[in-house]
Amino acid sequence: MSEKGKRIIEVVDYDPYWPEQFQVEAKNIKQQIKPLSIKLYHIGSTSVPGLAAKPTIDILAEVSDMNSFVQVAHKLAAADYVAKGENGISGRRYFEKGGVRHICHLHVFERGNSHIYRHLCFRDYLIAHPDIASEYGLLKKRNAKSCNNNIDAYCQDKNDFVKNIESLAIKWGMKVNV
Repeated sequence: MSEKGKRIIEVVDYDPYWPEQFQVEAKNIKQQIKPLSIKLYHIGSTSVPGLAAKPTIDILAEVSDMNSFVQVAHKLAAADYVAKGENGISGRRYFEKGGVRHICHLHVFERGNSHIYRHLCFRDYLIAHPDIASEYGLLKKRNAKSCNNNIDAYCQDKNDFVKNIESLAIKWGMKVNV
């Protein structure tokens, strides 16, 4: 974190502790919103063994009914999650934890939303194709060094690569029945 409170865009080597961090956060989220049934998935770069990443745990939550989730979403504040609305993706409820450090991102979708499949295919494709994951990690490290801590520039500079991999991942997912 910078002195002015601006987010530092840092990509680090894979940390084998990230899956455990996901498990801790998943348990915490479920505890906060019980008795609502929710499926939680570790997504994003921290979910791919060996992949360099910003040290932010991305969690995808699948709920059977978004209206029911919205009724209990305020309880996540007790676990330090800050609601950010849809944050650019229709049908999603997005939460951040950790202030400018962005410890966790929680992406909540209703069952059947196509973004669930997209996220899971992307993750599983990178796990199944470590050479592509490695290429992606190198790209992210380069972007982090050149983006001057501008998250929009960081994301834009990797957008074409991500979109290409997403397309391949979805086709691959259909082929292998992900």
